[in-house]
Amino acid sequence: MAFEFPQSTKVSHNLVENPSIHIDIDIVKSNQEPNSKLESIKRDNFKGKSKLSSKKGIKASATDLNQSSVPGDVVIASRRSITDLPPVLISEILNCLDPKDLGIVSCVSTILHSLASEHHAWKQFYCDRWGLPTAPAALDPGDGVADSDEKSWKEIFVEREFRSKTFMGRYSMEVLYGHTEAVRTVFLLASAKLLFTSGYDTVVRMWNMEDGLSIASSKPLGCTIRAVAADTRLLVAGGTDGFIHCWRAVEGMPHLFDLRGSPQNQNTEVRLWGHDGPVTSLAFDLTRIYSGSWDTTVRVWDRHSMKCMVVLRHSDWVWGLVPHDTTVASTSGSDVYVWDTNSGSLVTIVQNAHVGNTYALARSLTGDFVFTGGEDGSIHMYEIVHDSYVTEALHVATWDPHSGPVYSLAFEFPWLVSSSDGKLALIDVRKLLRTSKRSLGKRATKAKHSGEVNVEPPQRMLHGFKSNLYSVDIGADRIVCGGEEGVVRIWNFTEALETERRVRALRGLRLENRMRRRKLQTDYNSKGGRSDQCSVVAKKNSVTCIWPSKRGMSGKTKA
Repeated sequence: MAFEFPQSTKVSHNLVENPSIHIDIDIVKSNQEPNSKLESIKRDNFKGKSKLSSKKGIKASATDLNQSSVPGDVVIASRRSITDLPPVLISEILNCLDPKDLGIVSCVSTILHSLASEHHAWKQFYCDRWGLPTAPAALDPGDGVADSDEKSWKEIFVEREFRSKTFMGRYSMEVLYGHTEAVRTVFLLASAKLLFTSGYDTVVRMWNMEDGLSIASSKPLGCTIRAVAADTRLLVAGGTDGFIHCWRAVEGMPHLFDLRGSPQNQNTEVRLWGHDGPVTSLAFDLTRIYSGSWDTTVRVWDRHSMKCMVVLRHSDWVWGLVPHDTTVASTSGSDVYVWDTNSGSLVTIVQNAHVGNTYALARSLTGDFVFTGGEDGSIHMYEIVHDSYVTEALHVATWDPHSGPVYSLAFEFPWLVSSSDGKLALIDVRKLLRTSKRSLGKRATKAKHSGEVNVEPPQRMLHGFKSNLYSVDIGADRIVCGGEEGVVRIWNFTEALETERRVRALRGLRLENRMRRRKLQTDYNSKGGRSDQCSVVAKKNSVTCIWPSKRGMSGKTKA
């Protein structure tokens, strides 16, 4: 892609003032010599101005490039491509685009395709939506992550974006039996293909996510388990007696954790005490464990020493929490809190987010957006805006898909899933999430939220169950839910993914055949002059045909 600079081109003042951008304009002399002193004076003046302008990185300023200052024997011949710009400047230009615009730019030319396709912004887009995979080797190669070394981040992003659309397709449902009472919590560990569930029967069960078979179950923990969280190194469960039971991963075990507590693995279990009431929510990151309780506190534990570091006190029972970086969002009563975990100070609060208690809480991977579900059956979306002096929670949208309380929320870009009175609501929030980092930043967001709040309908409802659904989770083309009837249900959308792949392959085959037929038709038309000439000659040389009449006489007719 080349840019031409004619004699009347005006150079932007921003380029003149920016010393890091260099635009060279070559001055080519013709073979003719100046015939007069006036022309030589003009040439000397032009050279002088060019020398002065070159200090700013441009050999000729905008005012110098006009007909009066350029003599007739001077020709400005310069062609520059975007590849001649500094790599840092190209990166900044591409960083201003969102995924859709960056994809369009990559289709303009081969040069822009190579620049935009391999640009690190695709990795940033992927990480902002889904994060880096924790265990790529354990994932399905079809999801575009396990073979990331062989593919560009653009291809990985496009494949993951394609997979996210399968939740609108066909699914198969599996029912897992094993619990004897209501299931209060489910947790899907997609990277290890494991599912953890627990509830009123005081037992934590581990299932194989792929085939739905029970792998192991813990011994009775003595009380109702209302919260479970896990990664590939730690599994924690919170009980109504105020404790947090922890299992460390055992090296060499195919399913990571020894829930049965065999004698050779006795040191892998730890129980933490500190809460004075039932533990209702659990989460952790690489260094900390977060627990919320009906004792109106959120406790932050050191993951290595297993000691409580910070206590965050609320005004009512704590129902849910979601950490991100150095902050943790929590729900207490009808309010939503955002805390700084390093200092223990309150960052911002949303008062009376719902009519009644705020039961459910979810958060985007970047931490900028918070989703809440409450006793009034509504779902709200807030954006956490950080200014230089204050942090605010701006109301973005509201959904009312349920007639009963929203007990649980789960989010994986772009789908927000809620569970309530026998129904699951699937909400696509990609239009509401800001995926591009424009120069206006939060100011544009504030202007957008200054008007009325959007009331959005859900994109899909999964229903047909008469009992309450207490907990839901989403990941790896599956939605998992547990409820009052004491079973675990799995909605498997991998069939929709395979169907969509076949449809896309057939669509590509039809397009290829259509293009082939069009090319053949074009070639035939280009060589069709001979047939046209034959038809003209046939019209000129018409033949006389003799047809028999009714009386046996012949008549003459022209064809």
